[in-house]
Amino acid sequence: ACGSASAAWTASSPTSAFEEKLYQYRPDRTPAPLETFRTKKQVRSVPADPAAIERGVRQLLADKVSGNLLGLWLLVSEHLRLGTWDLLCAWRGQAPARVEPRLALQLVHEAALCVTGVRQARCLSQKGFEVLNGLPFVASDQAVHDLLEAHTVAEAQALQRHLGLLRRARGHFVGRLLAIDPHRLRSYSQRQMPRYRGDETSKPFKVAQTFFCLDADSHQPVCFTAASSAVSVTQATPPLLALAEAILGPQPGQTLVVADTEHYTAALLDHVATQTPFDLLVPMPQSRPLAAQMRAVPPDAFRPRWAGLATARRPYRLKHGTAGSYWQLIQRTGETPETYEFTGFLSTADRDELDDLTLEYPKRWHVEEFFNAYQALGWNRAGTLNQNIRTGQMTLALVAQAALHELRTRLGPPTASWDAEHLAQGLFRGLDGDLRITDDTLLVTYYNAPNPEGLRAHYEHLPERLAAEGADPRLPWLYGFKLDIRFK
Repeated sequence: ACGSASAAWTASSPTSAFEEKLYQYRPDRTPAPLETFRTKKQVRSVPADPAAIERGVRQLLADKVSGNLLGLWLLVSEHLRLGTWDLLCAWRGQAPARVEPRLALQLVHEAALCVTGVRQARCLSQKGFEVLNGLPFVASDQAVHDLLEAHTVAEAQALQRHLGLLRRARGHFVGRLLAIDPHRLRSYSQRQMPRYRGDETSKPFKVAQTFFCLDADSHQPVCFTAASSAVSVTQATPPLLALAEAILGPQPGQTLVVADTEHYTAALLDHVATQTPFDLLVPMPQSRPLAAQMRAVPPDAFRPRWAGLATARRPYRLKHGTAGSYWQLIQRTGETPETYEFTGFLSTADRDELDDLTLEYPKRWHVEEFFNAYQALGWNRAGTLNQNIRTGQMTLALVAQAALHELRTRLGPPTASWDAEHLAQGLFRGLDGDLRITDDTLLVTYYNAPNPEGLRAHYEHLPERLAAEGADPRLPWLYGFKLDIRFK
């Protein structure tokens, strides 16, 4: 009777349904099995708990590995120097033994390989790729989607900030001149969204937007933000500059930001002048009223610089501006009044117009060079339009780019000048080799490396080299093994 009464009370209790599922929220709960790809046709659901992962990785290492993706292991030393593993564990917020940081590392290395499309068609397994990530398998699209879906845009931006601070400490940024530019990719989504038209003659099309900030002196990306096609440059630039400010920590007047005509809006100029430590330089739209206005400037206001070039600087107030007057920089080319051509720029600070117009502003085009060299890492296709997933994936590609930049400093010509896609095909997929264990060291042997003598100087006796630089040579995602490399 007591048992029946207890069962009746439990069934009628309003909290019983929730109490039955409390186990799902335990922090040490065993992860659910993951869907993985063994081959192009074979899909498996495998255990993803730490013990099963370690057992599988150690078995693969004991069996030895041979393949043409072992070139990616050249990035391991750059990860150790950069602190990639600590970044990924902090982003995921879980213990290093868990599967999630390893899935993030898989995304980093997929970006380095410049692979896109469905993972089942890539066949990256059984070539040393999965072991590099501390996994005995290659996770499927669903597993990766679940990983990225669990994170917010703010968490991805926090990862960018931590990465940027590490890169700043390693001297990747000069922090004197920044270039900002939107990177728009055609989207074939069926969603309803505003369309973008780059000029007056082209047909509007759907886009996915990414806004980049680049250090124009070192040509390295500082940060980026992503947005839907409805967001304007005026709306997207303040968060981008706030993230760059958190990374670089500039003093007022220390850093100049150069942009294109699209950034010429009163609201944006007022924001930069009053709420950021940056100076902003943008070209003014080439309109007939502006051309007549500049042609009416007295000739004695121009300072001849060299044959065919003169400059002028004067206060300028925007019609809809609220932060006071700015400075108009005018560039005049031509030798006679009949051949004069004028180009106007607007600056939020009183600066030397000759240096800004002839030395600093032309460096803005380095952002286009950066897109050409690195967009294959994951910034050349729109993919999903879910902002948290898209921002997370592109942020992990930013981690890959940082490691590639470190790697380039150790590669001799011509490899160091290859773009990301060429580097992936020629180096990461182009090196045939094997991986085996010797005591506490993973030994990677390359048989057809280009410029082996130059590579030996950086990668042979790698544990001793890393220790001499103050970096721990043990691989935390591979259970404390060290890595050494040989060239034959």
